[in-house]
Parts: sequence; structure tokens; C-alpha cells
Amino acid sequence: MYVDPNFPTKKAFKEAFAAGKPMYLFQPGLGTVPTNGVVSVEGPHYPAAHSWYASVTIVDGKITKIT
Repeated sequence: MYVDPNFPTKKAFKEAFAAGKPMYLFQPGLGTVPTNGVVSVEGPHYPAAHSWYASVTIVDGKITKIT
């Protein structure tokens, strides 16, 4: 699963989340994104090699926590 916008680092992802920047999750070709639960995300997007991974908690379709 991926995050849009395409964050180059996990640090940038966490900073944008803390600042309240808009973002959403997507998983190309694998169906819909769950609206509640814990999922794994990775970045940056293809064709760049994935260099960071995180677990996120989703409540009502919004990211509420990053670990």
C-alpha cells in the first residue's frame, strides 16, 4: 500500500502527518483500501526502490497513527 503524495522518506511522511497535510492511501490493482484497522505502507513509489516502510492505523478512512 502506498501514500499519496509520494514521500521520499518516512521522516517526510511523519512530518507531513504531524502538520496535518492532506494525504490518502491507495493500493494499485489490489482493490479498495480498508477504512479501519492497521495496514503497512511503503515508499517511495515505483520505479524508485522502496526505502521506507511504516504501519499506519486508519479510523474512518483517515490515518490516525504512524509507527
